[in-house]
Amino acid sequence: MLKLLIASVAALLLAAPAAATNRSQPALLVEMNSARAHYGLAPLSLDRHLQHAASAHSREMLQGGTFAHGAFAQRMARFSVSGRIAGENLAWGTGAQGTAHGIVVAWLNSPEHRANLLRASFRRVGIADLVGSFQGYAGAHVVTADFAG
Repeated sequence: MLKLLIASVAALLLAAPAAATNRSQPALLVEMNSARAHYGLAPLSLDRHLQHAASAHSREMLQGGTFAHGAFAQRMARFSVSGRIAGENLAWGTGAQGTAHGIVVAWLNSPEHRANLLRASFRRVGIADLVGSFQGYAGAHVVTADFAG
């Protein structure tokens, strides 16, 4: 089971449950940067403001059982994300489709997600991959990737 939310969210920038863990953030960054390198793009580097925003959003989705971008621009402002443009990719999945590789492949197969992942002007990222019970599935990965440039 893998669900993606259309993630062509781009905006001019004007406590997790005990069962939730952030397990594969490094694996996701490696997979994302591998995809970017394949297309001759610079790697993404982790940004602490984007990291806090992504973690808060994955935690909120996991706790609330929701899957939506929500108030993206307000979240970026709340976490003091700087830059002229930002974007967000979301995914959740279980099993092989919840792995870093499975999620990045799914993003590359979705035009909107691919555009964010491969946008040359995005150079910073925050990634959260929280694992817990989500929408009736145990061991679901709930992923937020927040980009900025």
